[in-house]
Amino acid sequence: MSETEEAATSAPRIAVSAHDLSIRYPSRHPETSVLPVNGVDFTLNEGEILAVVGETGSGKSTLAATVAGFIGSGEPGMPIIHGGSLRVLGKELRGVSTRTLDRVRFRIGYLPQDAGSLLAPRLTVGENVAMPIFERDSRFNQTEAGKAVATLIDSVRLPMGMMNKYPHELSRGQRQRVAIAKALILEPTVFVADDPTSGIDVMVRDAILDTIRELQTQHSFSALVITPDLREVRFLSKRVLVMHRSVVVGHGLIDDVLQNPIHPYVEGLAEAWSAENSKLTADVH
Repeated sequence: MSETEEAATSAPRIAVSAHDLSIRYPSRHPETSVLPVNGVDFTLNEGEILAVVGETGSGKSTLAATVAGFIGSGEPGMPIIHGGSLRVLGKELRGVSTRTLDRVRFRIGYLPQDAGSLLAPRLTVGENVAMPIFERDSRFNQTEAGKAVATLIDSVRLPMGMMNKYPHELSRGQRQRVAIAKALILEPTVFVADDPTSGIDVMVRDAILDTIRELQTQHSFSALVITPDLREVRFLSKRVLVMHRSVVVGHGLIDDVLQNPIHPYVEGLAEAWSAENSKLTADVH
C-alpha cells in the first residue's frame, strides 16, 4: 500500500462538513436580512461528538436545525441555506430535492430545544418513541417496534412501567429522556441535540449527559451537541465549535481553543473556566 493510500485509509470519514455556510430566514428582502449563521466552517467526523457553545442568539440553534435537515425554501420559520456549502452524510443540502432531503433526514436523529415538551400529549411514552418508526413505514411489525422501543427506554434509564404512561405523568427530566429515545429509535448515523439539558434540574443534568455519551459510545453515531455550558462541552467532547454573533470564533480541541483564544469572547470563556476550576480546587481543600 502506498503512503497516499495508507493516509486515505487512516483518515477519519466525514459525516458533516460546512464551508463558508450562511443561513437566513425567509424575508421579502433577503439581500438585506441579518444572517443568523454567517460564513461558518467546520467538520464532524464519523463516530465523533462535536460540541457547539455560544451565548443566546449566536446562531447555534439555527445551525443545529439546518444540519438536521429542517430547512425550507421560503416557509415561515424554516431556515434557508443562503450561501456556501453544507454536506451531510455525503449529500449537499444547499438546493437539495425534497426526496433526497427526506432520505437524509431519516438517517438523522434531532432533539430540538425543550424536546420533552413537544411529545404528543395523547400518546403514551411507548407510542411517542415508536412514532418515527411508523412515520417511515406504517406497516412495520408492531411486535418488533415494541421490542425496539423497550430496548431504548431501558437504555435511557427509564423503567419499563413508564411505557404506558402519558407525558404529563412524567417529570421534565423523564420527558427529556423519552425525547432522546424517540430521536434515536431509527438508529441514526448523525444525532443533533440542541441544548439537551435546558430547563432541567441541576441534579438531573449529568444523568442526561451521561445517557447521551453512553448511547453514542454504544452505537458510534456522530453527534452535534449544542450547549451554552462549557462544563457540559468538556463532559461530552474533545472538540468544540465556539459561535459568537453568527460567526465561528473558535474551533478545535477544547484545550487548544481556550489556551490560544483568537477572539475576546473565547478569552472570556477561558477566564470563566479558569475561575471555576480555581473555585472547585479551593472548595476541595
